[in-house]
Parts: sequence; C-alpha cells; structure tokens
Amino acid sequence: MADFKRIVILTGAGISAESGIDTFRAAGGLWEQHRIEDVATPEGFARNPGLVLGFYDTRRAAMAAALPNPAHIALARLEREFPGELLLVTQNVDDLHERGGSARVLHMHGELQSALCASCEMRTRWEGEMLGRPACPVCQSRSLRPDIVWFGEMPYQMGRIYTALETCDLFVSIGTSGAVYPAAGFVQEARAAGAHTLELNLEPSEGSRLFHESRLGPASALVPAWVEDVLSCAGP
Repeated sequence: MADFKRIVILTGAGISAESGIDTFRAAGGLWEQHRIEDVATPEGFARNPGLVLGFYDTRRAAMAAALPNPAHIALARLEREFPGELLLVTQNVDDLHERGGSARVLHMHGELQSALCASCEMRTRWEGEMLGRPACPVCQSRSLRPDIVWFGEMPYQMGRIYTALETCDLFVSIGTSGAVYPAAGFVQEARAAGAHTLELNLEPSEGSRLFHESRLGPASALVPAWVEDVLSCAGP
C-alpha cells in the first residue's frame, strides 16, 4: 500500500444508493419506472421535453434531501491527507461528494445542479426547476436542458481521465455496475498501464473478473476501512 503514489478512483451509483439516491438498474430502480429512450437520450428530450425536464427536476429535489454517507466523507479525507496524486472521477450526477467534503471531483456524466443551453452552449449553475422552460441567463432563449450526458453523448473530460489512468499505480472502482462504457473499460486501461486494480462493491460487478482484488460489502463500511489502510501506510 505504501508504494502507491498516484490513485484514480471511479465511483458509481452504489456509493450514493446508501444515501437514498435511487439507482437505475436495481429492482424498483429508475429504469423500471422510465424507459431509457424516453428520459436519457437527446431523442427522448426532443420528443417530450416536459417528461425529461420533470424527471430531472424530481431527481434534483431527491438529491437535495439526501445526505453524504461515510463513504463520501472518507474519500474527502483521503483527498485531504493522501500525500500523492489523486483523481476522483464519478459517474454520479449528484453533489454528495462535494457536500461530503471533496473539493476536486470530475463529473464525467454531468451534474444535476447545472443547466446547459442548447442555443448558446453555456453552462449555468442551476438549483431550481426546469419544467417551466425558464430563460437562459446568458442568451435569454428558452433552450435549457439538464447538463447531463445522455446515452449517445460523449462523457466529459475523457482526455484528462485517460491520461490519469495511463499514469496511475492504483485504480479503485466503488459502487459501479461495470455495465456502462466507457467507464466500464477503465479497469482495463489501468491494468494495461501496470496499475493495481481494486473493486469495492456491494456485489460482484459485470467486470469483477478484470480486477486484481475485489472486496464486497456496503460502501459505507468498505470505503472508510480502505481509506484508513491507505493513510496508515502512506509516507509523508
């Protein structure tokens, strides 16, 4: 553990599920309530913007009512105290990492508290509803959409992520299904670069066999224990 100097961490829906945020693939999850094509594609938005805006307004309200759990707080501690390099990449669109204390979070799939204007392409911090089609504060057009990466769109900051994967010596995946690409391929990128790979998950993901090591259990228990191990071994 003391040999690790550059860590890349990927978090997914499982880490926020323990804070009460619905996941998409679990029984009773969001995909059972809505078709992917209807609420998570550009085509679905063009077909029925009201449905999509209302869906994300509901998710934004649920996020505001949720609280960070021990896993979020432990990762924030790791960011503060780890003496090497650390990049925290999340597939989640909630702000629980930030509210848990993390200051440097890369949201590869966008953020619920951000609006993207389809007319001027400016991004705006957004905490209210979008269903009423409010005007863009920059260009005044009524073309705002959630700043979320939908299926068929390119995730954010992929160049930065791949550069980090190519140079890290430890890659850790927390609470991910291993089913959504390109994130599901990060473990292979890291292994190809010679990194050790670790999965912390409630149950084996679709890519569990690709990791050197897999620890199973709730993130709120696994992550604080792992962070304690890292920091106890890390040098000054």
